[in-house]
Amino acid sequence: MKKPVPVIAIDGTAASGKGTMARRLATHLDYAYLDTGLLYRRVAYTLFEKGLPFEEADAALQAARTLDATKLDDPALRGPEAGRGSSIVAAMPTVRLALYDFQREFPAKSGKPGAILDGRDIGTVIFPEAILKFYVDADQAERARRRHKELLGQGLDVFYEKVLEDMKIRDARDAGRPDAPMKAAPDAIHIDTTHMGPDEVFQEALKYIQDR
Repeated sequence: MKKPVPVIAIDGTAASGKGTMARRLATHLDYAYLDTGLLYRRVAYTLFEKGLPFEEADAALQAARTLDATKLDDPALRGPEAGRGSSIVAAMPTVRLALYDFQREFPAKSGKPGAILDGRDIGTVIFPEAILKFYVDADQAERARRRHKELLGQGLDVFYEKVLEDMKIRDARDAGRPDAPMKAAPDAIHIDTTHMGPDEVFQEALKYIQDR
């Protein structure tokens, strides 16, 4: 039997720095990397492009079933429309089920010696057998400040207060959904990045990997 590809699961809140941490670790370890949030953003943005409401469950399911992995690098998926819609479609059990196999098959199909996936339910639902699990979080106001800066850098004219309000709504929706809610796995390593820079976060995570 072929040996399973080792997986590191990184879960956490939006703009907590988990994506930056995951990408740096993947590069350092020569592991494949998947930002699973982009899957839900892709589904949401497909509805947006068609002029459909994010709550349209049948259309969201169809978008998930026909998801084109080559379109996950579309810059529009980092925009506010996809961000607002992603937590809505992610709360749909049918959409989550449709994307489950895509995520489970990613490590083996990557051709890399290991894989790092970041999201909301990687360590609890997608890969509960992951060799290492992290849960990354930061103060909500700080996360909103980071996201506001990111959006301004993209040339978007947005107010901090609106970003903070959207983040509060998203956090509540992600944590409160009945199917695969955002939460830390019991054996996850918690990292609070509120007062940490990207280099500090990377070194902190790497310490646990090297100690294995």
